[in-house]
Amino acid sequence: MQREEKQLEASLETILLRVNDLKNSIAAMIFKLENESDNLNWPTFLDNFALISSQLVSLSKMLGHDKCPPLRNLAVLPLLLSPERDEQLLRLTEHRIPMFSHDLVPDYLRTKPVPEAEQKMMQLEHKATSMSVETIQKQMGAYSKVVGLVWEVVSKAREEWESEGSARAGPTITSSVADTQTLVMAIATGKGLKSTMGQGAVPPNMIGPPGRPGVGNAPLPPSQMQQQMGPMGKVPSGIKTNIKAATQIHPYAR
Repeated sequence: MQREEKQLEASLETILLRVNDLKNSIAAMIFKLENESDNLNWPTFLDNFALISSQLVSLSKMLGHDKCPPLRNLAVLPLLLSPERDEQLLRLTEHRIPMFSHDLVPDYLRTKPVPEAEQKMMQLEHKATSMSVETIQKQMGAYSKVVGLVWEVVSKAREEWESEGSARAGPTITSSVADTQTLVMAIATGKGLKSTMGQGAVPPNMIGPPGRPGVGNAPLPPSQMQQQMGPMGKVPSGIKTNIKAATQIHPYAR
């Protein structure tokens, strides 16, 4: 009897350690989902999920091992029921259970589902056993078709998401070398622009050499010549303008 009790205590301690590791992994994953959702990527989430899955598998193997005592044959009974607050119980349960009262014990120590849920399960089991094989096969085919369609939609959305992610990862192109060269050539030499001036005229973006118009230079357009000439068809003289301005400044210089 003492040997079985020692084996039970050792098994329970090992199970508690595994359960605590599983609980910590689940709590860490929930914390990341709630507080680090912006920086959480898909590989990290899969790693956490794989860790939880491996811990569940190891716990299931431990419970099904031959050396583990059959826990289903054991009953858990409360030693003390009190409606008052129990600090030790609160510390052991990490502030989840403040007291062990008559109203809470049936819910915490329940080994069977709620009677309403158990009745619903029995109805579903009876309905499943009363169905014919042909009906079951038809429903399975319909469900498989729906699952296939959903799988195609999810796969297509995943491919689009991956392509968008790869496109965003590359450098963003905001200019074109060919367009830049075409623009430079148009500004520098007028290439590609439609000309509206006569033969031998200087483009508006080109500055001709200094000197009098028509002497060693290209002739000016008629509009520019009209602007430079006066109302009588004469070219205004800069010398008279300077003399007149000087006489206005110095009236006694005449």
